[in-house]
Amino acid sequence: MMDYGESVQKVLLRKIRKAEQDLMQLKLDYCRFVFGLTHRARVLSGGTTYLILSVDVESMESTEDGVFTRPSVAGVPADKPNQADSVPLGTDWVLEQPKG
Repeated sequence: MMDYGESVQKVLLRKIRKAEQDLMQLKLDYCRFVFGLTHRARVLSGGTTYLILSVDVESMESTEDGVFTRPSVAGVPADKPNQADSVPLGTDWVLEQPKG
């Protein structure tokens, strides 16, 4: 029979993992609604347009104003998405504005 301490530990670990997953999902939602970052969003960095492949929500920091900083992202050049390796762009990017 499992002792009480072990079962409490297992319950707490499960709750912590669930909370971490929820937090990550909330930060991804924040990136989508506040920064416009969706999978394959187009951003400009260093004069080149990239398609976003990953967003590092761990890189977001809370500011004194209580908002989050933009996350570090990685992507591939939009003109050759299948031939290029993912490039880390850091936080030096802006969302590409649709033309029209």
